[in-house]
Parts: sequence; C-alpha cells; structure tokens
Amino acid sequence: MRTSLRSVRGARGALALLVAGALAFAAAGCGDGGDDGGPPGRGSPDAIRQTVALPKLAGQKLKVTAVWTGAEQKGFTKVLEEFSRRTGAEVAYVPSGDDMSAFVGSKIAGGDPPDVAMLQQPGALREFAQKGWLKPLGGEAAAELGKNFTKGWQDLGSYGGKRYGVYFKVSNKSLVWYNTGVFDGAGAKEPKTWPEFLSTAQLVADYGIPAVSVGGADGWTLTDWFENVYLSQAGPEKYDQLAQHRIPWTDPSVKDALTTLGRLFGGKGLLADGNEGALQTQFPTSVTQTFTGGEEPKAAMVFEGDFAAANVAGAGARIGKEAKVFPFPAVGAKPPVVTGGDVGVALKDGPAAQALLTFLASPDAAQVWAGQGGFLSANKNLDLAAYPDDVLRSIARAVVAAGDDFRFDMSDLAPASFGGKPGQGEWKALQDFLKDPGDVAGTQQRLESDAAKAFKS
Repeated sequence: MRTSLRSVRGARGALALLVAGALAFAAAGCGDGGDDGGPPGRGSPDAIRQTVALPKLAGQKLKVTAVWTGAEQKGFTKVLEEFSRRTGAEVAYVPSGDDMSAFVGSKIAGGDPPDVAMLQQPGALREFAQKGWLKPLGGEAAAELGKNFTKGWQDLGSYGGKRYGVYFKVSNKSLVWYNTGVFDGAGAKEPKTWPEFLSTAQLVADYGIPAVSVGGADGWTLTDWFENVYLSQAGPEKYDQLAQHRIPWTDPSVKDALTTLGRLFGGKGLLADGNEGALQTQFPTSVTQTFTGGEEPKAAMVFEGDFAAANVAGAGARIGKEAKVFPFPAVGAKPPVVTGGDVGVALKDGPAAQALLTFLASPDAAQVWAGQGGFLSANKNLDLAAYPDDVLRSIARAVVAAGDDFRFDMSDLAPASFGGKPGQGEWKALQDFLKDPGDVAGTQQRLESDAAKAFKS
C-alpha cells in the first residue's frame, strides 16, 4: 500500500518542498485567456493554460475533502484557488484525516457530506459506489476525462459500468534509486533487464558495498517488489486475475515471480545487513542509508516510488548528482509500471461538483500543481515542460507512455485484511519469504490461504 502509512504520506508531502520553485506561479492574473475558458494564455511562461470551459458559479459554495496535509495540502489548495478564480465559486478544503471512509460515512450520516472527495484506493471508490454515496460524472466531466486519460485510468475510476472518478494525482512505483558514487566506483551502469540488474547487484557487492537496501519491516514495500516482478513477468492479464483472486496464489505464475525475486533476496551479500537486517529496516531508513556514510553507504540501490525522493533529499543527496534513478528493470518483455493514485469523486449533485471534476480532468489543473513539484499526473495532454526538473519529467513520461499497460498497486486493490494490514496477509507472508527466500511453495500456500479468507469476507 502507498498511502496507509503516515511515513509515506509525509515523504510524499516533503517531496513538494524538495522540487518546488522552478515553475512557481501566481494564481492571480494567470494567462491572457478569458475566465470562460478561452484560448491558452500566451503571457508569462508561468501562465496556466486554459483549455477547458468552466461555468460561472458565483455565489456557490463547494466543500472538498482529502487526506492531504502540509505541502500536499498547499499544492492542492493552489489548484482549488485557480478553479475558484475561473468560476467564482467559494471553495473550502476540509482534511479528512487518515480514515476517509469513516470521515465521509459520518458526514453522510449527519446529512452534510462534502461535495467532492479525493479517495486513495480503488476499493474505497467501489465501496462508496455500492453504498450509493457517489454521483456519476456528468457529460462535460466524462468528455474531459475521455479526452485526456487512457481507458485504463477511466476504467479504474468506474464501477458497475458508470464513470465516477478522475485520477488527478498519481505515483510511479516502478523506480530504483542509486548512489552514483558507488556505481562509478564499481564501474556499474543502469540495468535495463532483470538479468542485468542481478549482474549489477553482484558487481556492486564484489566491489564491497551491499547492492540493495530493503525496507522489510514495512511489509508494503515487499508487496511492491512482488508486484513489479509479477506484472513484468506474468503480464497485465495475469496481474488482473491475481488481483481479483480469479486465479489462486498457488498458480505457477506466482511461483515464477517468487523464484525470480528469491534470486535477489537469497543472493549472498546482496542485501544491506542481510535478510534479518532487512526485516528490521523501515522504509525511510532503507532510503537514507543508501545515501549516507560517505564512501561506505549501507547499500548502492533502493527500490521505491517517486515519493522516495524526499528521503533521498533528507539524506543530503542531490537528485541528479549523488542520487539518480532508473526504471524497474524488465523481467519479461516490458518493464513494469505499477502506480498508486488519488481519485476525485462527487458526493453531491450539482454544477459546482461536476465543474470541479471537469477541471481536475483537464491539463490546466494538473499544470497548476506540476509546476510546484511533488506531483505526477497521468493526463496524457499535460505538457511535460510543466514539471520543474528532468527527473520528474522522466518519471511522469514513464507513467503516460505506459498507456493502458500500467497497473494499480495490487495490495491496494485487495481487501485490507489481505493487502493492507501489518502482521497479516500478504505483508506477513512476504516478510516470511524475505526471511527464507527458498520457501516458495510454503509462501504460496500461506498467501492463498489468507487471500481465500479475505476475498470471501
């Protein structure tokens, strides 16, 4: 899971501060197009283009809720300010706290739900739709979504054949960050395939530095490892089947993925502090120890999403200098693109809520936040020049280039009792596997037993 832990959300929030500034903008006076969504602005290079027509909503009030706080809240507030400037609507942001379902449920029970909510998991969207809490996208919002997002992202925001959600903010969870000093010293190059990755890992280990830092104390990092290997090796169709438990975890494709991952986890001297040490290492530490220690860091590489950049910076490493990043290597025919994301949905009928979703589906809204940093969009019509640095541009380019071949974090798609709980389900089974990478069959049996119980309930 990406956003169930405070430490991860904090890292993602801090990322906004890390890369902010290069394309900072002033919400007032953006562009020279009219407020009615006229032609793109051609004034200042920081102008926010106006590609979508929005209604006049003066006098209308809109409540929007999300889990975002800190830098993420500031980034999203800029988006809401631009929407308000164009429409005249009065927009209030209300933080939901960690438990979005409980927050929205209590507001609905009290008769005062927010107009729009930004949900973090496809499961929450399905739950809300099943309960009748969501309003389908109106014609303009659906048209804007169809114009700017691939079918995969549209389907991810749908339920029962109806479009409900706009995936506004996403993350790329298929990245490997590396210490350039170690790579240079060992004569290592960025690998493109899994065999090359293992060879690079061995080369670095022979140089005297453990190859990979693994945050095994946080079980969600291990699900991300598995998902990337599985998606690239087994392919999108199998990934979908396993995510929905339409094939069991005892399937040969799972055996293949665990065996492949076991070659890394079971390799001699490849993991920082060994397997037992990895099980005691939390995600933030797994990143920082890769970029501290001078010429003798704990590891040369660490795998995780774009949000790891905040921890890299926290270790004092400059991205693009002491720290660089490459895509997760291809295990099968194609490198994987595993994503997470936040989806906007309407909880109330009305033109204001639909207009905001229309805006969130446009390149305009994405450009507002992209310019500040700490943000990725799957909007295929967002100009990559909106991002403040080459690293974010390359990460965003991979998400868009994946088309419909990306897949959402599998553990976020599963029932929480299987995919999202410390000490149980997938997290615990993969921690046991990290401890004993040779026990592929036993790991499969435990995963299947836990998955069968969770999906039945």
